[in-house]
Amino acid sequence: MAKVIVFHAGKEEYALPVDTIVSIEKSEGINPIPHLPSFVLGVTKVRGELIPVFDLAEILYSSSLDRTDAFLIVVKSEIMTIGLLVKEAKEILEFSDAALTQVGLLAYGKADYFSGIINLEDRMLTQINPDRLVAGLKGITDIQTYVTEQEVQSN
Repeated sequence: MAKVIVFHAGKEEYALPVDTIVSIEKSEGINPIPHLPSFVLGVTKVRGELIPVFDLAEILYSSSLDRTDAFLIVVKSEIMTIGLLVKEAKEILEFSDAALTQVGLLAYGKADYFSGIINLEDRMLTQINPDRLVAGLKGITDIQTYVTEQEVQSN
């Protein structure tokens, strides 16, 4: 059995493995950073740690998410901890390994961060691999450098 957090980003439902989730927060106090890609909303502090905040709707659909009533899912990836701004963090879902389907189309180069489709009786969810998502983002090295520099300056 596997567990995921189910959330909305744009019109679809997506899922992230529970073991990659640090916390789910209300999105407040995001400080914008100029000259970074449009999906980077800025940085915020969560439990004393400075993390970059990414608009998942911008990454997936190239359209900004309405920030009112948005949530921040704090996700730990191999590269760094990030905040993903999402419309609604709905539920924790447990499913059998048999429900996860690997789909050939998911290997498409621009969307290699989709790790599979969770096929349930009444709906289908696209599962995101946070390590591949973060690793594939344009400018991630610059973002990581900026966050590290800010942490050093504040200590």
